Amino acid sequence: MGFSKEDVLSALANVIEPDLKKDIVGLGLVKDIQIDGKKIKFSVEISNPAMHSKKRMEEAIYFQLNRLLGEGLELEILIKGIEKKGDPSLRKILPGVKNIIAVASGKGGVGKSTIAANLAVGLAKKGYAVGLIDADVYGPSAPTMFDLTQKKPLAVNIEGKEYIEPIEAYGVKVLSIGFFIQGDEAIIWRGAMATKAINQLLTDAYWGDLDYMIIDLPPGTGDVHLTFVQTIPITGAVIVSTPQEVALADARKGVNMFKQDNINVPVLGIIENMAYFTPEELPDNKYYIFGKDGAKHLAENLNVSLLAQIPLVQSIRESGDAGRPAILQSGTISSIAFEEMVSKIEEEVNKRNELFPPTEIVRITQY
Repeated sequence: MGFSKEDVLSALANVIEPDLKKDIVGLGLVKDIQIDGKKIKFSVEISNPAMHSKKRMEEAIYFQLNRLLGEGLELEILIKGIEKKGDPSLRKILPGVKNIIAVASGKGGVGKSTIAANLAVGLAKKGYAVGLIDADVYGPSAPTMFDLTQKKPLAVNIEGKEYIEPIEAYGVKVLSIGFFIQGDEAIIWRGAMATKAINQLLTDAYWGDLDYMIIDLPPGTGDVHLTFVQTIPITGAVIVSTPQEVALADARKGVNMFKQDNINVPVLGIIENMAYFTPEELPDNKYYIFGKDGAKHLAENLNVSLLAQIPLVQSIRESGDAGRPAILQSGTISSIAFEEMVSKIEEEVNKRNELFPPTEIVRITQY
């Protein structure tokens, strides 16, 4: 006895989308049902397209269909993220990119690029499609952190047009200004030249479909930051600081820049890097070299989330220098801290997307 489309939908109505708390049929997430005897093929959209979420959804679907339609079904299920309609200008510049996360800091030397690299790799480990733009034009570090110092991007032809093809490492597509300069060559650019270079990384590269684009911004506030907020709608910003007062003062400026009325980019939260020193041989000991809970208190004062407190561990520096982000060293103090950071940022992005409309491109007429 065959099945009808209505039979399949009736069974799938018992499957709940975990984040949206309603059944996948009622939400209109079941698409393109095809039935041939016991062969059933369809696609399902879910709000969280991470690998573990896809697996749980697949298990729930198999269970309900086998329970209500009988054993021996041949199922072909495509599970993908919900397509969200965003600012159409995003589709022109970065078609296929769902979330754009800017990683910023008020000052240099706080480990912003380390955070950006581990965030990107951590999201890729969760099954997301991820890209990273190293926009720190005067101090690009992605080639070193991803072990790509000897690599150069190649051209790729897409529908008759030549694009720069990002280089992939650890599941992340990477482009950096550092790929286009020679060794120890100093970058001496005026603001307009830096802006032009950044626009090329956005418009002349082929990024394809991505769940997350991570942007490693230069420290401070300036032309490059304005270029990004005027060119692409940033989903949210992450501010990196150390606990010491001099860094916190600049971190506050970074948060306030994104919160300005004429910019209005959501701040996902603050990351306190180098929160405490922990020797590898004494993992339970914490030494607050730069002060205690400074960024935590700043986050509370500014009413934003504290996304993570990352310890000062020698292996994090060694991993960055070796071109293998510390989050890849499973089970270590540093990898656990970074994994918790990635999960918290993932949670904040999902919350932001559910509660607020897509960010609009900033239109600034005066500097």
